[in-house]
Amino acid sequence: MAPSFVFEPPSDEENELSEAEDEIDEEEEEGEVEEVEKQKPSKKSQSPWDFAAFSESVAEEHARRSTTSVDFKISKVLERQSNPAAATATAEEDEDSDSSESEEPDRQEDYRPEADEDDDSNAVVNSKSFFSSSDGTSFHANSFLELNLSRPLLRACEALGYAKPTPIQAACIPLALSGRDICGSAITGSGKTAAFALPTLERLLYRPKRMPAIRVLILTPTRELALQVTSMIEKLAQFTDIRCCRIIGGVSVREQEASLRSMPDIVVATPGRMIDHLRNSMSVDLEDLAVLILDEADRLLELGFSAEIHELVRLCSKKRQTMLFSATMTEQVDELVKLSLNKPLRLSADPSSKRPAKLTEEVVRLRRMREVNQEAVLLSLCSRTFTSKVIIFSGTKQAAHRLKILFGLAGLKAAELHGNLTQVQRLDALELFRKQGVDFLIATDVAARGLDIIGVETVINYACPRDLTSYVHRVGRTARAGREGYAVTLVTDNDRSLLKAIAKRAGSKLKSRTVPEQTIAKWSRLIEKMEDQVAAVIQDEIEERALRKAEMEATKAENLIAHRDEIFSRPKRTWFVTEKEKQLTVNAAKSFSDKGKISGNEITSAQQAEDLKMKEKRKREREKNLPRKKRRKLEAAREMLEMESENLEDSGDKKEMSLVDLAYRRAKAVKAKKKAVDAGKIVMKVVKKSKNSSKRTPSRTEEMKELFESDMTDRKQKRNFSGEGMKKSKSSFKSKSRYKRK
Repeated sequence: MAPSFVFEPPSDEENELSEAEDEIDEEEEEGEVEEVEKQKPSKKSQSPWDFAAFSESVAEEHARRSTTSVDFKISKVLERQSNPAAATATAEEDEDSDSSESEEPDRQEDYRPEADEDDDSNAVVNSKSFFSSSDGTSFHANSFLELNLSRPLLRACEALGYAKPTPIQAACIPLALSGRDICGSAITGSGKTAAFALPTLERLLYRPKRMPAIRVLILTPTRELALQVTSMIEKLAQFTDIRCCRIIGGVSVREQEASLRSMPDIVVATPGRMIDHLRNSMSVDLEDLAVLILDEADRLLELGFSAEIHELVRLCSKKRQTMLFSATMTEQVDELVKLSLNKPLRLSADPSSKRPAKLTEEVVRLRRMREVNQEAVLLSLCSRTFTSKVIIFSGTKQAAHRLKILFGLAGLKAAELHGNLTQVQRLDALELFRKQGVDFLIATDVAARGLDIIGVETVINYACPRDLTSYVHRVGRTARAGREGYAVTLVTDNDRSLLKAIAKRAGSKLKSRTVPEQTIAKWSRLIEKMEDQVAAVIQDEIEERALRKAEMEATKAENLIAHRDEIFSRPKRTWFVTEKEKQLTVNAAKSFSDKGKISGNEITSAQQAEDLKMKEKRKREREKNLPRKKRRKLEAAREMLEMESENLEDSGDKKEMSLVDLAYRRAKAVKAKKKAVDAGKIVMKVVKKSKNSSKRTPSRTEEMKELFESDMTDRKQKRNFSGEGMKKSKSSFKSKSRYKRK
């Protein structure tokens, strides 16, 4: 095993050589300045993001899979219809533009909070004892030269157009070069990727090159963010020999295995696929890992990812540097302790409540009974006010796909990004939106974190985020790096608590927008006309999916027949938890996201309690109408579940339980069992003794004992019935004190 390398600063001889080279280069550059200035046009800096380099074209994928795109299906449906809705929409828009005097524009005013909205102070965890003191850390630097970076990295920063470090970069780079563990947080768009990439690349320049190994692991919650980080690192390392590899889902496993066996210096991965390779791929390990980085760490430490992250931390080398970065860093010290951080530094370049300076936040209130017009309000905003470079966040994949179809039928250019698409389609949607091939990107929370798409002007929250943290990350896709941006949120009456949190964060800068009723009514009528066309597009997709599934099954059967021995000789792929445990984790994550945390940042619906009450009431009414046998079975099953849960609780705290509690619980269980037997819910089996059972002959002492007991009982009965024995004796307990001698 190769020893883990330690960062060593350059020697004095290397410094002298580098100074001499600088002088020679300066003399050469002075002579060439005039010619370069004459020949050089306006220099354009490189773009750090290039998603097209990571995937094949969507047309090739559709040809290979024998499928068609959604846009093709929409155009096909529009051709079938004699009076397409898009033509009607454009005609009505022309009429409305001609009669613009009659149509009123959107009204925009300062948001006034309601009287019942009170301020709730968030609970702050006292974590000063866990983090080391960061006193004396400077968050200011005039240039990257002051941060002790090598010339190849300075040259790459210049090529990317980075002139002055941001506060988080100025504070993080010197401390990361010294090998300290860091928990860094800053507002969205402040350059956190370069803050951990530059010091990591600087350390790798001094690695032992004769002993190749995976020395840096960067974990991200989404595939798109992993590709973006990979692109950024490759651009920063373009003048070095450092190699980077990406390990994400939706891509060929065999190609990734070959890449990992070549021992790249940096691996950017999503947690699930990385664990898959560590368990099932040969010659892949993390024994020589020197740096572990968690990008969007608060999301990775949540319930859906936490088990995988802790498994990866267990497989990593203990002598490593760990860095965590996010715009909303977690305050849960217990979770950070599990990551084995060694005296970490807490670097917060901006307060957690700070918002981008040039961000304009607006809300559109949808009153009760108006929620059905939510799609009409969205189409009205996108057709009249926010017409280009807009990201629309929906709550579910199905809602995002429906909006994509509606936008296509209405003649608006839109792309969709969610988990039901293939990886090629997801990257193609991002690339189309980045190159402004479409005006709207309709996405789920897959695009909410980390993605830096230059030029996004507006973010529209079609579905409200579940908490303030998600809201911060969503609106952080715009107004990045000092640019202007708008964030518009459609809020229903069930989302009052989120509205209160947004108003508290934005303060007096929050605006309220009102969409005219005339425009909403117009788009509502158009959406009603489009319903048949939407159903036709969805039906075409269902038929295509069924046909493709049948083809896949046939191909699978053919391959199984042709290559049976080879397929069955492959070792079975394993996972670090069982399928049952995995399903329990998934269910817990779903219930966690549905119920929500009872904390300061978590948002709960105002109508949630009422809905739960109605649900329980309907459930009881259904049970009343059931036959008696089924009803008794349900009650018995419910009691059994309660008893099992109590038993699980008992087993969990068996060490701390006292004898009194144990006796009380056993008596309670016996009482419940007796009650169930009396009610007829449980039938006790009567064990019949066999006639031929051999009886043991009693001994002499036992016979004498039985005779003595029978004699005593006879005497007692005679005493009770003799003389005054005909009177009924009292059964009450008599104290012994009355028999004491006077």
